[in-house]
Amino acid sequence: MNQRSILSLSLALLLGLGAGAPARAADGSALEAEVRSRSAAVESQLIAWRRDIHQHPELGDQEVRTANLVADHLRSLNIDVQTGVARHGVVGILRGALPGPVVALRADMDALPIKEPTGLPFASTAKGNYQGKEVDVMHACGHDAHTAMLMATASVLAGMRERLPGTVMFIFQPAEEGPSLFTPGPDKTWGARMMLEEGLFKQVRPDAVLGLHVMPGRSGEISWRTGATTASSDTLYITVTGKQGHGGMPWFTVDPVTTSALMIDGLQTVVSRKANLTVSPVVVTIGSIHGGTGPNIVPENVEMSGTIRTYDEKVRQQARDDIKTSAEKIAESSGAHADVSIVPMYDETVNDAGLAQRMAPVLERAADGKVSKAALPGAAEDFSFYAKQVPALFVFLGITPEGQDPEKAAPNHNPRFFVDERALVVGSRAMASMAVNFLAQGK
Repeated sequence: MNQRSILSLSLALLLGLGAGAPARAADGSALEAEVRSRSAAVESQLIAWRRDIHQHPELGDQEVRTANLVADHLRSLNIDVQTGVARHGVVGILRGALPGPVVALRADMDALPIKEPTGLPFASTAKGNYQGKEVDVMHACGHDAHTAMLMATASVLAGMRERLPGTVMFIFQPAEEGPSLFTPGPDKTWGARMMLEEGLFKQVRPDAVLGLHVMPGRSGEISWRTGATTASSDTLYITVTGKQGHGGMPWFTVDPVTTSALMIDGLQTVVSRKANLTVSPVVVTIGSIHGGTGPNIVPENVEMSGTIRTYDEKVRQQARDDIKTSAEKIAESSGAHADVSIVPMYDETVNDAGLAQRMAPVLERAADGKVSKAALPGAAEDFSFYAKQVPALFVFLGITPEGQDPEKAAPNHNPRFFVDERALVVGSRAMASMAVNFLAQGK
């Protein structure tokens, strides 16, 4: 046997690939090195997947094509696949050759009712049904990137199954942005909550769950924080009822339009004068207002809707109570009546401090030192429901091209939202690296 053959056999035995060699786990650093090389090898396919999904976006609870793409890919890797979870969710189970803990990795798949103006060769021209109306559809929040990165992560980890000490659960989730076919309400579920209600963590319960979201930021930089990481979200509905009449004789009416204007101003005092902002931030935004049929008619009703964001459950409950009281009393002071409904949407996502500490050096290596502390984003995430079940870590990946100011870049949910695809391999590498290190370290 020549020297080259000896070296090849030694390498094969080291990796557990020699004929008849027993499967064994490498340590975290060896697995991490393999993750890096495998991630680089699949990068071009990762970008191709992202472009394909971007060009064919689907709204929440309508992700049929995307789910089929994901499921077919997972099956090609000999990963156990369950489809139809929470309508269109896909779950893959990759069992390593050795016993160990379970780690879950999550990506969301749905798009938004936004028209894309970017001019990209793979720009979306798709239409969809949003609560009974035909709308343009675009991946303006990066879920196309999330799905593609987790598909690439599955490719990487499936190729390492003989050395994985444990199990990886891949969660491809529908409807993170909310359902598109019905109005959210307290008696309806979707997305992460629905997946859990259908038993997502019952047959295979993870010891930790990891998630990643793209955001404006230095391309390839990973940011994270411990504790509250994304906001809770409540949807606010207010109907102001007055007395209809002639616009030229308002003294015979009770005007719900002027009452609504007072209410919009007054609700901001819930933030500025009633919330203890030294404890936690609070945001109250009225996003829509509808009322009236003509310029000279005082209408009977005005309908408003908005959102409430907080990062602390006690602050959240106080804000709810104060908003309801303020709205009702302002209406009463004008002689009108306010019906106030607050629908809980998502809880605040809380990162587990111990898990974050374990993964911090892994993230630093995956991002080649480009790491930072994440700011509170104001956005909400139904990843929060997974985080209430098991220890969780949710991190952010910067996708603003080099030479551009991230603070001036179009934000998520903007039609000009842009993803620097060179950052995506960092995200996939980070997810896979966290997974193998968590498994190698044990519970």
